[in-house]
Amino acid sequence: MFNGGKPSILIVDDDMGILNAFRKIFQKKGYAVTVSEKGLEAIEKLSMRQYDVTLIDLSLPGMKGSALFPLIKNSSPKTLRILLTGKAWLQPSVEDADAFFEKPIKPDKLLNIIDTELKKRDTEPSFISEPPVYITKMHQIKLNVHVFSSVQSNA
Repeated sequence: MFNGGKPSILIVDDDMGILNAFRKIFQKKGYAVTVSEKGLEAIEKLSMRQYDVTLIDLSLPGMKGSALFPLIKNSSPKTLRILLTGKAWLQPSVEDADAFFEKPIKPDKLLNIIDTELKKRDTEPSFISEPPVYITKMHQIKLNVHVFSSVQSNA
């Protein structure tokens, strides 16, 4: 884990109800939780530290949440990058996201996927170069999970 053994997560959503609910859920599971209502505020927080997981809403005031993913990928390539949206019909194209979830998402399913991917990241040196297999399998059993994989350059 990036921050002393306790997994860290940055949750970015303009809905304070969603932020508070996810904050409680992840804190209860032992995560160090940071929240942000705005994309620019999230950029500031990302510049100060690395997170194990980022959970970002697609629609944020003043910017699309997906605009944060290239920044995260470049500054912290091992961070798990997850996009949330209540507007799945928009079919967002997010090459730098590891996974895409349609709201509402069941917290237990999300936690299980995140925990599995973090364990994989910490044990497999090739975590970033391959799409998350577990999430792909979950998609096959109709959990409304969409995985985006992209060709990674070895820069």
